[in-house]
Amino acid sequence: MQKNQHFKIEFVALMASLMSIVALSIDALLPALPEIGAHLGVIDASDNQLLITMIFLGIGCGQLIFGPLSDSFGRKPIVFIGFSVFIMASIICVTTTSFEVMIVGRILQGIGLASPRSLSLSMIRDSYEGDYMAKIVSIVVMFFILVPVVAPTLGHLLMAYFSWKSIFYFNLIFGVIIMFWFWQRQPETLPKERRIKFSANLFYDGTRKFFKEREAVAFTLVSGFITGSFMVYLSTAQQIFQVQYQMAEMFPYIFASLAISIGLATFMNSRLVEKYGMWRIAYTATVGYAIVSVLYVILFWSGNNPSIYILLMFFAAQFFAVGFLFGNLRALAMQPLGHIAGIGAAINGFASTIMAVPIANYIGGYIKHSVLPIFIGFSVFGVLSLLVFTLLKRKRKMLTTKA
Repeated sequence: MQKNQHFKIEFVALMASLMSIVALSIDALLPALPEIGAHLGVIDASDNQLLITMIFLGIGCGQLIFGPLSDSFGRKPIVFIGFSVFIMASIICVTTTSFEVMIVGRILQGIGLASPRSLSLSMIRDSYEGDYMAKIVSIVVMFFILVPVVAPTLGHLLMAYFSWKSIFYFNLIFGVIIMFWFWQRQPETLPKERRIKFSANLFYDGTRKFFKEREAVAFTLVSGFITGSFMVYLSTAQQIFQVQYQMAEMFPYIFASLAISIGLATFMNSRLVEKYGMWRIAYTATVGYAIVSVLYVILFWSGNNPSIYILLMFFAAQFFAVGFLFGNLRALAMQPLGHIAGIGAAINGFASTIMAVPIANYIGGYIKHSVLPIFIGFSVFGVLSLLVFTLLKRKRKMLTTKA
């Protein structure tokens, strides 16, 4: 059934706000990582990266819980349950004096945030389809990505006037405001007649249906490659700019400028996707992603860091390609999953995140004195993503020829 494809400003703004809680909980903490590590007695500074990557692990696992439940009980109540978990986890984070307990708290935060993050995508899929869905996803992702423009600066200001704990308190207050707005203004997008009856086999049946959709599996794989390599940057940006380049004061502004590169690409995607299609744009962006990273590896194979201006130029080009990929890859994976949007979004998010976390942790461990390992990671996973696209393109051509 063709959905009523009308642009609803408040709906888009609310979905973007739900996802922004996630971005704020990650990016606002970046300037505080050294101070938190010192407070908790962390010896190896590279271990501070776990405060970022482990929240992603929680997000990936949490989606497996909340996605299937939302297909049975509706989207709205499950969003509130997830946010309740986030509140309890935040209390753990601000009261502990143990790094290990803090890691557990961050994982639990991720589990709670998995609900608004993944179900916002499910609610978009409930309401839209096709390239128009990709347009809506792109706009939502654009605002989600613009949060890092202000989040590190916000975290820096909160630390200057209060302490690192104030960042967690701010996230809680912001989240409560968004949840109140969501409760008051957002109707349920999954009517009772379209819900799947809850059963012990709910997840098994949904998973089986998901893996029957080969393109959904393929684009989930590509999402994992791109998310993993990008997560390396996210978890090591503080170390790269503050330690390797000795630019601690400029870090929030550098981080913001690179986030604008992604935001610009997602904005352009929202204007172009209906004309050119999400498949064509995502394929072209993957080619660009691979070329930029391979070029850096060739030019700076010695491991010596280039000037900050050259590095920012390469990062900006890399992330411009990422801006065209995030929304389109999600939309391409979700397109065939309208009948199981909750479980589909959960498995897509879980698989891509579970792939991404070990990728980020492994590559991140090598980024101590040089930026080269991050671009090697970009190169490897960019080429792998391009290979998946090429195989899918060949298969589509074969099916078209047979038809």
